[in-house]
Amino acid sequence: MNEPVLQTAGLRRSFKQGEATIEVLRGVDLTVMPGEIVALLGPSGSGKSTLLQAVGLLEGGFQGSIRIAGNEAAQLDDAARTAIRRDRLGFVYQFHHLLPDFSAIENVVLPQMIHGATRADADKRAAEFLTALGLAERLTHRPSQLSGGEQQRVAVARALANRPMLVLADEPTGNLDEATADRVFAEFLSLVRGEGSAALVATHNERLAAKMDRVLRLHEGVLE
Repeated sequence: MNEPVLQTAGLRRSFKQGEATIEVLRGVDLTVMPGEIVALLGPSGSGKSTLLQAVGLLEGGFQGSIRIAGNEAAQLDDAARTAIRRDRLGFVYQFHHLLPDFSAIENVVLPQMIHGATRADADKRAAEFLTALGLAERLTHRPSQLSGGEQQRVAVARALANRPMLVLADEPTGNLDEATADRVFAEFLSLVRGEGSAALVATHNERLAAKMDRVLRLHEGVLE
């Protein structure tokens, strides 16, 4: 049996608000298998983003176990957490977070070069991804010259550029109109499946969730 790419056990996160303690995650047990695309469904405030931040090793303060490719990651130091994010994970956010002074292709090339790819190899892979996403004529355009859907396509290409074993997507089409969201999300699923990556996708959209392999519902910090 394949080993999970992601497994959490008893994952908890709380915040202080004045004298009160707000329990955002209340013991989340989660497993994502290789190549599996899982929807994390829930309304705003249900803890979806907090859960993605936890398993993406983006901040501390969590209790419980986070295992990535079988390795316990919850208590690693900053350097080790950075290495896992760079080598194993890809991220797509609701807002694209592209570097404004760089072109579409440069935004996809840079993370590859940080990962150790040559410029030629990074250029080739970036161009292939962006062309597959319908941006062959927009490679040299900066983010300000792209539409919202085009910007998010570049963000998707960037997330897959380093062949991550797991993509974490937080409302990846939340800023797009319905028709554009459907197109971008279909392209996202196609690219993730084509790369053989797994994905955990936070959304409040039941229609998009139904397109994925499995749906988990997060309600008041607990998976249902």
